[in-house]
Amino acid sequence: MSCPVPAPALKDLPRVAGDLKSELEGFKPTNLKNADTQEKIVLPSAEDVAQERTHNALIAGVENFKCSSLKRTDTKEKIVLPNAQDVAAEKTEKALIAGIEHFDQTKLKHTETQEKNPLPNKDVIEQEKGQRQLISGIENFDSSKLRHAETCEKNPLPTKEIIDQEKSA
Repeated sequence: MSCPVPAPALKDLPRVAGDLKSELEGFKPTNLKNADTQEKIVLPSAEDVAQERTHNALIAGVENFKCSSLKRTDTKEKIVLPNAQDVAAEKTEKALIAGIEHFDQTKLKHTETQEKNPLPNKDVIEQEKGQRQLISGIENFDSSKLRHAETCEKNPLPTKEIIDQEKSA
């Protein structure tokens, strides 16, 4: 049996400081501010519960599976051998790869590169610039700088002598 513990005497209890005691005596619950409590525990949704049930059912099905319910079967292995064309294609591919891997670069001859697309000379560039300037001059022509001109039509009629001369000829 256990021994009962005697209650401590009043003189053995700790003393509360005077200023703290006066604050506790003067405490009014009406001085507290109202605060809204927010519950942080979120309950699972219906989808989460359904997903967990499905998962638990699957695990239980695997754990409680009876191997005695399986039927005996014979496995038939079908080995498909490659035909002559496949073998020949593989041999040529291996020969090509081996040729590339063991290629001797020292047997190559040195060659000089010749440029087949030379740049145009100055005459051709100047001619092209002239054509571009002519086209830009036509496109950017300002017709407001033209002056008005009167056209004077001169059509001299042949004289009587010229007409008689042409008739006789």
